[in-house]
Amino acid sequence: INAEYMGHFLSVYFFSPMALADVGLYGLAVMGQNFALNMAEHGFKVVVCNRSPGKVDTTVDRAKQEGNLPLTGEKQIGDFVKAIKKPRRVIILVMAGKPVDDTIAQLAEFMEEGDLIVDGGNEWFPNTIRRGKELAEKKILFMGMGISGGEEGARKGPSLMPGGPPGSYEMMEPIITKCAAQVDDGPCTFNIGGTGSGNYVKMVHNGIEYGDMQIIAEAYNVLKAAGGLTNDELAAVFTKWNAGELESFLVEITGKIFASKDDLGEGHVVDKILDKTGMKGTGRWPIQEAAEHNPPASVMSAALDTRYISARKEERVAASSILKGPAETPQVDKTQLIEDVRQAMYAAKIVSYAQGMNLIREAGVAMGWSINLSECARIWKGGCIIRARFLDHIKAAFQKNPSLANLMIDAGFASELNSRQASWRRVVSLSITAGIPVPAFSGALAYFDAYRRESLPANLTQAQRDFFGGHSFERTDRSGVFHYKWSAAHHDLGDVSARAAGNV
Repeated sequence: INAEYMGHFLSVYFFSPMALADVGLYGLAVMGQNFALNMAEHGFKVVVCNRSPGKVDTTVDRAKQEGNLPLTGEKQIGDFVKAIKKPRRVIILVMAGKPVDDTIAQLAEFMEEGDLIVDGGNEWFPNTIRRGKELAEKKILFMGMGISGGEEGARKGPSLMPGGPPGSYEMMEPIITKCAAQVDDGPCTFNIGGTGSGNYVKMVHNGIEYGDMQIIAEAYNVLKAAGGLTNDELAAVFTKWNAGELESFLVEITGKIFASKDDLGEGHVVDKILDKTGMKGTGRWPIQEAAEHNPPASVMSAALDTRYISARKEERVAASSILKGPAETPQVDKTQLIEDVRQAMYAAKIVSYAQGMNLIREAGVAMGWSINLSECARIWKGGCIIRARFLDHIKAAFQKNPSLANLMIDAGFASELNSRQASWRRVVSLSITAGIPVPAFSGALAYFDAYRRESLPANLTQAQRDFFGGHSFERTDRSGVFHYKWSAAHHDLGDVSARAAGNV
C-alpha cells in the first residue's frame, strides 16, 4: 500500500466528518495553528475555529500538506463546539485581555457542565482567576496554561505550564504530556497548581527570560566596547560557550546572530538593527508581583529598565552630546576578559534564577498553590526560550531541599558563586570605569553582596524612620520595640509596640 493511498484511507475512514474531535482549538494565529498541528501529529483528532474563517482553511490545508493529519475546521463557533467529544476540551489562543473574555462568552453559550476551556495565551493571572470563578458558576472548568517556545516550540513541543481547578489537569494530561517537549526526565509539563498558577509561573519564566537576554546583551557590550571583539570573534566566543556550562537556547542563537551577514548590504545584520528593544508589556508583571510579595528582583528589574531606556532613542542621541563619560577605556587582556565575562554571566544567571524561584515560592504560599520548584526547573529544560543545561542543577537543588530558602545557598551554587566572584567583580569594575552600563551584572552582584552580609546599614534607615515618623525600632541587645527621643522636639510615645503594625 503506497503512502498516498494510506493517507487517503486514514483521512476518510479514521477521521471522517462524522467523527467527533478529541480537542478543539480556537484562535489560529501562528501559535494556534502550530499547536493544533502538534496535537494532530500526536494522534489526537483536532477541530479548529477562528474569528476570521480564512485561517481555518489555511490550517486545514497545512494539516493535509504536513501528512494528512487528523484535523478539521469549523467556521461557526456553535458547530465548532458540537464537533468535540464530551466532556469537551477547548484550547483558546487569542490576544490577551478583552478578546479572551469575548471568546469565552461565545464558547460558554454552547458548552455544558463539566466541559473545560484552556487559555493558552500570555495572560495576567488575576484575569484567569476571575474567569475561573465566573465559569465555575456555569459549572464549566477553566484553566490557564502558559506556553513557551515560540512558533517552533508550539509545533514541535513547547514547555507547558497548566494551572486550574481539580480535575482540569487530568482532562488535559493525555494531550499535553504527549505534545510538550520531551527531555531525559519526562515531558516538559506538570500540574502546577490551582487556577492562575500556570500563568504565574509563565510570567516569572518571561521575567527570567528578560534577565537572561539582558545578561547576554551586557556581555556583548563589555566584550565589544572594552575588549574590541569583532562580530566574527563574538560568534566564535558564544558558540564555544554554548558547548559548555552556558549551553542554552539564547546563547546558541546569539552565536548565530553574530555570524549572520547583512542580506541588504555590507557587514553583519546585527550592526544595522536599531537599538530599541520592543516588548508587549508583560515584562512589567513580574516586577509588580515582586513589589507585592517582597522578594528582590534586581536582574528582572534591570532588564525592564534597560528596555525602557532603549525606547528613548531620540533622548539618548541628544544626551550623548551633553553628558560625558570616561575619556579612555582601560587596556585589557582580551583572553582574560572573555573568561571573566563567561564567569560573570554564569554567576549573574544563578542570581537571576534564585530571584525568580523566590518570587514563585512567595506567591505560591500567599495564593495557596504549593508550587514544586524542582519541577518548574525541569519543565524549562526543553521547548522553552530559557531552556539551558544549567536547569538540571536547579532541579537537583530543589529536589534535594524543597524548602531551600535561596538557590544561592545550595552547596553547589554557593561554591560556584564563591569561586567566580573575582571575575564577576572585575567585569563590573571595568564596566564602571569604562562607562559601560551593566545593570544586570552589577544588580546581581549587589544582591549577592547584600544577601551574604550578616549586617546591613538598615539600622541607620530604621533610625531615620523613627526620627521623622516615630516608626520605632528593634534592638540588637534586648527584645522589644523602642522609640528614641532624638531631639527636644521628640516626646515619649509610651507603648510603641503597635507602631510597627502594617510593616510588610
